[in-house]
Amino acid sequence: MKKYIAKKAVITGGTHGIGLATAKALLEEGAEVIITGRNARNVEEAQRELGNRAHVVQSDVSSLKDIQDLGNIVQERFSQIDFVHVNAGIALLEPYHEVTEESYDKTFMVNTKGAFFTVQRLAPLIRDGGSIVFTSSIADEGGSLGMSVYGASKAALRSFASGFAAELLPKGIRVNVVSPGFIKTPTMGVAGLSETERTAFEVMGDAVTPMKRHGSSDEVAKAVLFLAFDATFTTGIKLAVDGGLGQGIVSP
Repeated sequence: MKKYIAKKAVITGGTHGIGLATAKALLEEGAEVIITGRNARNVEEAQRELGNRAHVVQSDVSSLKDIQDLGNIVQERFSQIDFVHVNAGIALLEPYHEVTEESYDKTFMVNTKGAFFTVQRLAPLIRDGGSIVFTSSIADEGGSLGMSVYGASKAALRSFASGFAAELLPKGIRVNVVSPGFIKTPTMGVAGLSETERTAFEVMGDAVTPMKRHGSSDEVAKAVLFLAFDATFTTGIKLAVDGGLGQGIVSP
């Protein structure tokens, strides 16, 4: 019997990378899924790829109207849900002196404000005993060149997860965080890089990661689904999927 038969899930930022891998894993095991993406072409491609058990919605997590509309779609299509994966995010590599008000606001609108209000809207639709998993980043601790604003937005997200874990305890809804390191995705997790810059970024990631490689979207998806369905006595934690990068491991 398939593992997620009759389960219903929502994934924001689900049209590529980690979100898409999570959606595929859920569908393969019998779940029904609503996923969102901001880019119309990505939405169309994801719908073709996932088939009719997935409902792919064009939705911008930085728009409170879109979040409200998403809640209406979820309520109409599923009534109640078992799992929300708050995965939509953006990363801009900018030294602190190049950060503008526009780029600062964009990062926090997507990574922090959008994530908060997505949970606020969807939490009432989650069945008692359901779960939420946020996608953060190893950059939510410490400091990295060019990632001060991004790291701060993810640190705030991590704090939100802890707060939601406490506030949703009466419904038995578990709230956890998956924290990826360098993961092989179409954008390599950073918006606006050229092909040359993306290649250099990947080489650097391989070099600094103790396991000497990037992780895959599928590897992160497995961690997400562990937290979502299997870790039934776990709430408020952050699970690193980073090849040892954030764990103080020194490679030989």
